[in-house]
Amino acid sequence: MCRSVDVQQAVLAKNDGLAATLRSDLAGRGVTTVNLMSSPGSGKTELLGQVLRRALDGGLTAAALTADLATENDARRLARSGAPVKQLLTGGLCHLEAGQVRGHLDGWLPAGTELLFVENVGNLVCPAAYDLGETLRVVLMAVTEGEDKPLKYPTAFGSAHLVVLTKTDLAEPAGFDEAAFTANVARVNPGVPVVRTSARTGTGAGALLDHVLAVRAGAPPHAPALGGPAGTHGTATTTRTAPA
Repeated sequence: MCRSVDVQQAVLAKNDGLAATLRSDLAGRGVTTVNLMSSPGSGKTELLGQVLRRALDGGLTAAALTADLATENDARRLARSGAPVKQLLTGGLCHLEAGQVRGHLDGWLPAGTELLFVENVGNLVCPAAYDLGETLRVVLMAVTEGEDKPLKYPTAFGSAHLVVLTKTDLAEPAGFDEAAFTANVARVNPGVPVVRTSARTGTGAGALLDHVLAVRAGAPPHAPALGGPAGTHGTATTTRTAPA
């Protein structure tokens, strides 16, 4: 058992080193990188498509790297925004790692890219342990998933710079208790901003983009309770739970 933990920690340490180098390289190129994490079915692909369209309409250069175990469906959906999009197939791996991201960006990321969105695999367990060299870590959750989701996945929510609540147009029929959700988020990550969105109505897509642009302009991101990706704020140490 100890041997397994040692191996996992070694893998995470190697990933952190690669992520730090990638973060420095991307920052040097003027790229603000956003790691989007959620469970399957949160609606993050549709919401990301709207954010990309808004970014392009605002004269920004934005791109997206989207990950799945199989199919290129999400890449096709995101490409409708007009932004450059690349699909990353993990071949069964339940999360992305910094080395994978770097490998897919090399020779592809367009020169002059200002915003890079990385749509992680639909999973709130393993992805939370891996720094991808991001500027911002965003965790999304749909109202249909239940108010206690932040308590069930404290590492994901506790390491986030921003929490995005999706499908808010379904809150009433789903019987969603937003006050309870907000309280649960505060328990695992006090002070983290929460953005309410609905891809169906377009609500919140602009607010999400504005948050990203504020950090790009120099506003300090929220300091997550669990530290967040190293180097993205004043706390240099990341508290991690080894992936399952």
